[in-house]
Amino acid sequence: MATLSDIGVSALINILGAFAFLLAFAFLRIQPINDRVYFPKWYINGERASPRRSTNFVGKFVNLNFKTYLTFLNWMPQAMRMSESEIINHAGLDSAVFLRIYILGLKIFVPMAVLALLILIPVNVSSGTLFFLRKELVVSDIDKLSISNVRPESIRFFFHIGLEYLFTFWTCYMLYMEYDYIASMRLRYLASQRRRAEQFTVVVTNVPHVSGHSISESVDHFFQTNHPDRYLCHQAVYNANKYAKLVRKRDRLQNWLDYNQLKFERHPDKKPTSKTGFLGLWGEKIDSIEYYKQQIKDLDKRMILERQKILKDPKSILPVAFVSFNSRWGAAVCAQTQQSKNPTLWLTKWAPEPRDVYWRNLAIPFVSLTIRRLIISVSVFALVFFYMIPIAFVQSLANLEGLERVAPFLRPVIELKFIKSFLQGFLPGLALKIFLYILPTVLMIMSKIEGHIALSTLERRTAAKYYFFMLVNVFLGSIVTGTAFEQLDAFLHQSPTQIPRTIGVSIPMKATFFITYIMVDGWAGIAGEILRLKPLVIFHLKNMFLVKTERDKEKAMDPGSVDFPETLPSLQLYFLLGLVYAVVTPILLPFILVFFAFAYLVYRHQIINVYNQRYESAAAFWPHVHSRIIASLLISQLLLLGLLSTKKAANSTPLLVILPVLTLAFHKYCKSRFEPAFRKYPLEEAMAKDILERSTEPDLNLKAYLADAYLHPIFQTFEVEESEMVQVRVDKHQTHVASPVAREHGSSSPANYVHHPASPPEYVYQTASPPRYVYNPSSPPHYGYNSFNPPHYFYHNEEP
Repeated sequence: MATLSDIGVSALINILGAFAFLLAFAFLRIQPINDRVYFPKWYINGERASPRRSTNFVGKFVNLNFKTYLTFLNWMPQAMRMSESEIINHAGLDSAVFLRIYILGLKIFVPMAVLALLILIPVNVSSGTLFFLRKELVVSDIDKLSISNVRPESIRFFFHIGLEYLFTFWTCYMLYMEYDYIASMRLRYLASQRRRAEQFTVVVTNVPHVSGHSISESVDHFFQTNHPDRYLCHQAVYNANKYAKLVRKRDRLQNWLDYNQLKFERHPDKKPTSKTGFLGLWGEKIDSIEYYKQQIKDLDKRMILERQKILKDPKSILPVAFVSFNSRWGAAVCAQTQQSKNPTLWLTKWAPEPRDVYWRNLAIPFVSLTIRRLIISVSVFALVFFYMIPIAFVQSLANLEGLERVAPFLRPVIELKFIKSFLQGFLPGLALKIFLYILPTVLMIMSKIEGHIALSTLERRTAAKYYFFMLVNVFLGSIVTGTAFEQLDAFLHQSPTQIPRTIGVSIPMKATFFITYIMVDGWAGIAGEILRLKPLVIFHLKNMFLVKTERDKEKAMDPGSVDFPETLPSLQLYFLLGLVYAVVTPILLPFILVFFAFAYLVYRHQIINVYNQRYESAAAFWPHVHSRIIASLLISQLLLLGLLSTKKAANSTPLLVILPVLTLAFHKYCKSRFEPAFRKYPLEEAMAKDILERSTEPDLNLKAYLADAYLHPIFQTFEVEESEMVQVRVDKHQTHVASPVAREHGSSSPANYVHHPASPPEYVYQTASPPRYVYNPSSPPHYGYNSFNPPHYFYHNEEP
């Protein structure tokens, strides 16, 4: 078990590591060559140009202004200057609410830490129970600061019970205020949004097949019959696996053409050539520019034929459609009601914003969804218990004394002072962090198999699985296996009636392990987040070996977004640890406070300067955060209840029984009071926006506005020849709309087809009718994206 000196060694290692990361970041961020790594958000928004304007060759790569090295820590005050409303405008509501979770942690735990340290530490230290048990159990100095040090049947337990009540009421009050504030933020945000495609659109799944009618005809007939005054148009979804491969191949060819044209512009006297053999190592020598132009031309013809084949084949149409209405009110009614007497057919819900759609899962049947989710539930359950093996190994590193008593031959190596301090104070937290590294990727794959159709939903489901894993394995698993390893000798030699007492005394002792985990993950780990070492290395490697054009450079610069599937569950684990150990071992609270304050500063900087969110869900994840903090409260109450029962505190323990009941009642009230704002869209609000829009824009052509909002990324507008545009008719009612993107990015390059970066090309293709030329002079170029974020019109150069 880790002692105070072991914790000191761990703290020293992690503080030095965090300081080294921060120092390296402060130095690297001011170098011109790294500007696109540490400030990509400003490049994407178009508010920052390349810093390489120095006439000195060295100055293009290294910062030669030595005054900036004296103020290298100014990123900290700069990160705090932007107000919350400015962050919403700059990065979206999701990012602003994510930052508020850290503020909530500080609001909850700062008063709790002050009271617990001033009241409970003296109460625990002065009891001295562990002094009499030190021959039976493995104890350390930190354990003397915990509730384990209080004698059984002591009247001092009323201090712990009283503070548990106080902490519960304070946490519930802060949660209520935060839920109220965030719900209001969400409603204001939705009310202030400009016109967006998803406000008028629902996604319909499980469209039944009617003999003699196509899916498009069935959808059109159903909604004209049941929503005659509100139905506007729809867009069907097509299966196009082969077409997606052709799109990716064309993109690669276009990239090589751009590269060779750029080479020729730089050296007009030397025309680029290549060989037709394997990897260009042998074969006939040809003109590279003409070769790739011809390849693209031939491929465009194949794509046209493949597209026509898809449109003519009824089997290519999938039983799903995006249905648009002529008002927000009509869409709200459809999205929030049952459409058919058969509850498994004509399933409707709000369509995600276009960049949030995960196209591959659109056509999964209802029965298949149920089977998939059952299989994944069983798989997650199995994965949780499979991971118990490495968790047990990690706990064996943290509890060397228990192993020494059973395996004394290990003692000569373990007893070396520095090795022992390193093994107990630093290695367990690091080992656990490593074992958890690949888990979010595995859980994301499982969530995709479940069949969710929005990236935001996929991330929330992955976060739910990861939280369950963290709760069972990292928290409960560490306590159970850690207790078994710590008190192995006691378990083996005492009577069965004494085992509950041993567990009750030992659970608070696991605070030492969690302290080391917090320092590794919450201190050094957060400092590593701001350093961005992996993206930095990858960016420069791509620049050296892969970047050929400006589009390649933009792709190499891709900063990603806040990793909600991993960060939210990890963040909720800290709430769990703080609430559980606030009364049991309050010395853990200062370590958590350092995490919340440091992480808030770091993520504020990252959201302002680095991350570019792939979608905007308007804080749809907040109800899950609230529910899991409530679950943490319940766990802390039940744990204290069980702990006091082992302390023979029969007179005081019943006082805790009412707390879980009150907490559940509070959660039920919050759920009914605030959650509808995150699940439904008020008809009153929808009608108000519709009336306002009709009065301000009476001539709005809404059908033209919505026509190509939900075109699949693999079937966006692109040029087949220098002056000929391939166009797509997307509407059943012959609406012809040209994408403003074609005009906005119009050029003679065949690369001018657009791509939603959040929705990489998958295996379905979506439109509603044969391809035609489309043009939309009335549609402003902001549809299909969050008005607070930059437009998502980018070249289609990403592979799935």
